[in-house]
Formats: sequence, C-alpha cells, structure tokens
Amino acid sequence: MKKPPFSSLPGVLVALIALLGCGDNRSLQSVTISPAVANSSAQFTAVGSYNKTPTSVDITTTTTWCVGSSNGVCAGNIITGATVDSGMAHCKPGFTGSVTVLAGQSGSSANPDSGAPLQPFGAAQLNCP
Repeated sequence: MKKPPFSSLPGVLVALIALLGCGDNRSLQSVTISPAVANSSAQFTAVGSYNKTPTSVDITTTTTWCVGSSNGVCAGNIITGATVDSGMAHCKPGFTGSVTVLAGQSGSSANPDSGAPLQPFGAAQLNCP
C-alpha cells in the first residue's frame, strides 16, 4: 500500500513548533580578557564562552567595559586612574598605580555604573607608570 504524499507533514509541523517554542536559551557563561596585564595604554579583547554553539565568541565590541574592582563592580563616577572604551584603555595623565579593567554582561540596569556587578565578567590589569 502506498502512503499518502504528505502523511509525515503533521509530525514535522509538531516538531517545528516545539523547536520554535523552546527559544534559544543561549547564555554567556564566562568572559576572558587579553592581555591579562598591560601598561599605560592597551587594546584589550574579550572572548565570551557560551553554553551553546558557537561556544567561543569575540565580544570586544558588544560587551560592557569599565574600570572597577576585582568583584565585577564598575567604579562609575568614582575618580579612577584610567578610562576604557570598547576595550581601549588609557591611563589618565598624572595617575600612578594599577586599575582593574572589566568586561562583561551588565545586569538589569542599562547603566553599568549603578553598582550592580557585571555577571559574568572578566578582569585584566592596567599598570599606569
């Protein structure tokens, strides 16, 4: 007996609807910044690790960057010794010391300076002579 030409169509439609209903569920798991340490002025890059393919993605231009603390909190309006924009970090004139450069996913606030830590985030060090 010959099967009707579209007998498997209902099964395909159910599978397609199920896949579309599941959503992407792709989430950032960790961030790695390189170089780990730089002096004076440097272009840092950020690579995000995700739970689904592609698992390793350059997020340098799409992530949140700031100068902050090793626990992932951006310094905000606190006077810091450096600035960072899209991974390009510069020491401020006259500042001597080290700062922590952060890259990561900001929380529910669109302003990374609100005090909520980046989650997840990566950290690097910029040494200012």
